[in-house]
Amino acid sequence: MIMLESTGILSFIAQKFVDFLSYTGFANLEWGNLIMIAVGAFFIWLAIKKDFEPLLLIPIGLGIILGNIPFKSAGLEIGLYEDNAVLNFFYQGVKLGWYPPLVFLGIGAMTDFSALIANPKLMLIGAAAQFGIFGAYMIALAIGFEPNQAAGIAIIGGADGPTAIFLSSKLAPNLMGAIAVCAYSYMALVPVIQPPVMRLLTTKNERLIKMKPSRSVSETEKILFPIVGLLITTFVVPSGLPLLGMLFFGNLLKESTKTTRLAKTAGSALNDIVVMLLGLTVGCSTQASEFLTWDTIFIFFLGATAFVIATASGVCFVKIMNLFLSKKNKINPLIGNAGVSAVPMAARISQNIGLEYDSHNYLLMHAMGPNVAGVIGSAVAAGVLLGFLS
Repeated sequence: MIMLESTGILSFIAQKFVDFLSYTGFANLEWGNLIMIAVGAFFIWLAIKKDFEPLLLIPIGLGIILGNIPFKSAGLEIGLYEDNAVLNFFYQGVKLGWYPPLVFLGIGAMTDFSALIANPKLMLIGAAAQFGIFGAYMIALAIGFEPNQAAGIAIIGGADGPTAIFLSSKLAPNLMGAIAVCAYSYMALVPVIQPPVMRLLTTKNERLIKMKPSRSVSETEKILFPIVGLLITTFVVPSGLPLLGMLFFGNLLKESTKTTRLAKTAGSALNDIVVMLLGLTVGCSTQASEFLTWDTIFIFFLGATAFVIATASGVCFVKIMNLFLSKKNKINPLIGNAGVSAVPMAARISQNIGLEYDSHNYLLMHAMGPNVAGVIGSAVAAGVLLGFLS
């Protein structure tokens, strides 16, 4: 009897051990998982070794690795797409669009719109750069994407990850993982993509243009700007209210000087928490079975195309503006790249390239004008697409 019981126990243990092995990552590993894990490791390498937007790429890179650990769930509720799983709870902020407005709240609380207020015509450069979005939209339609999918892909051209997530969650949820990773990847690679386009489209004399100092902006103007900006943009594009409302709310917290503590929280602690969760869950959403498709390849191609079109549109628009401006009011075309929404990355690129040709030509503050206009412009473009296609 004892021997029979011992045999039964050993058989039970052996069976459970075999079951345990079948649940391990080694038993469920596929080539796609290895490829995506390598991609995640590459993102982390870019962030640490090359200093390419580490606050974005490290969470996304680790998320890609985490999302591609192979397993057989068997009701353990540990996967990103499983109900009641912790990761699924975090992912709702991406899926339902909670995170992007919170990010815009933080952006508004950190952003100084003085350069744009001092020189309102720089808003036109931010608007011109949005041609990248609509150009990519037309190309996506021509390739064969459905209108809603094309819109989600095209918004990558705004160089604004939160906006891309917000719009794709509404119009193309099945492509949201690829769109989000593509948007954030190209945001980090703006220093690689934009400079060749800027040099190609400008002459040496144009790069040496020195812009006159901006006028001082009063406190009253700074306080009125988010209120007036909110009214104008949301009356024109009510569908952009979640993003634009939070952007201008955050800026009002900053500029009112009466809610400094709230502005600091929105721009630091709250923003950091949201960016961590956003990056991690976006990375986790890139399971190999869903991510390694031809659609993803096309999305990355269209994303790069959109960035190039946006950069070229901004630079060329400045060149056209200069035809109608007096010599003392001419704008350096190198700030045209800053019309995209990557703040302050794109403005720093304008500054760095300008200093290459004249070590005393400081373009940063001028470039911040179209750069912050690009933030508003991408949100407005998203609102237009959402209102048009809903």
